[in-house]
Amino acid sequence: MSEIITKQQNELANLIERYSVQEGVNATAIPTLFFIRRSELTGPNYGVYKPSLCIVVQGAKEVWLAQERFKYDPANYLIASVDLPVTAQVTAASSDIPYLGFRLEFTASEILEVISDSEIQINPKGNAERAMFVGQMELPIMDSVFRLACLLDNPKDIPFLAPIYTKEILYRLLHGQYGVALAQIAMEGSGSYGIREAIEQITNNYGKPLRIEELAEIASMSISSFHRHFKEATAMSPIQFQKQLRLQEARRLLLIESADAADVAFRVGYESPSQFSREYSRMFGFPPRQDIKRLRV
Repeated sequence: MSEIITKQQNELANLIERYSVQEGVNATAIPTLFFIRRSELTGPNYGVYKPSLCIVVQGAKEVWLAQERFKYDPANYLIASVDLPVTAQVTAASSDIPYLGFRLEFTASEILEVISDSEIQINPKGNAERAMFVGQMELPIMDSVFRLACLLDNPKDIPFLAPIYTKEILYRLLHGQYGVALAQIAMEGSGSYGIREAIEQITNNYGKPLRIEELAEIASMSISSFHRHFKEATAMSPIQFQKQLRLQEARRLLLIESADAADVAFRVGYESPSQFSREYSRMFGFPPRQDIKRLRV
């Protein structure tokens, strides 16, 4: 990395430290911008990544999408271009040198707006590409990220400048090594666009039975083509994708509501509590009751 990038990252690290009032994820005055601080290594954390740009300013992290691992540190950035259920783990952090992260969420409509305004030429045709990728940090990206974060020191500028700086960041990413993959989620007619719409359908209705024919129709694909494109984008089948959403939501409900496991199983779409318990144990390593007790301790 260049000395300029390193200098900006050091300054950004100081800024994140100032605005991180707690361990974990910290919201900021910019609604789509979040800072993450961890002063120790973490075990696997399960969650759904929204479309976002993720940057490690200090430390290191790895994210698992199904069986595929993505490692990144200050030399890289990670992009999730659609909603994706993942497992994440901080792999470099300490009380003296905490892990510091930057996450900027965006929407497909914002991507499309940048493409339209800048007249970037992207071929919308093509197969769906992996919806998560790690790219090498570049000075134009780091520079625009740094300026967006610095707006927190000038709150009166946020309403006007934050949307402009966000568009610049997306513009830089679209000109980067994975620009085509990012652009295609917003471009009607591409394989990624259809898969994004199917993912939204699954995410909004994860508790209902999965109807592949309906999803294929939403994606404007044949059933066989839909299965192939979906796995290419998400590294898992539609059923595996839905299962991860269900189990993650079940764990959240169990943790915050002290609810009965069988009741939660039905709420997230399982018809068999025993099947729910087996799949829960397989994903999280412990049966529901034991897992929640362990988390609370």
